[in-house]
Amino acid sequence: MGKLLIIVGIICIVVGVFMTYGPKMPFLGKLPGDISVEKENFKFYFPITSSIIVSILISLLMLLINRFKN
Repeated sequence: MGKLLIIVGIICIVVGVFMTYGPKMPFLGKLPGDISVEKENFKFYFPITSSIIVSILISLLMLLINRFKN
């Protein structure tokens, strides 16, 4: 139970840091492949490339956690 609380705490810290400093990262959200459409009264943004990179990083992090856990 204690390890679970530590992991949840670390995840909360990482999410908090990302939410605080994420918009200030110049490369995240402006990569080639991110879809952005802006018209007069309409703005659509879909960060597909950024989502893929974040997904890969989270997968690698989970892989490392599982390797060191066992």
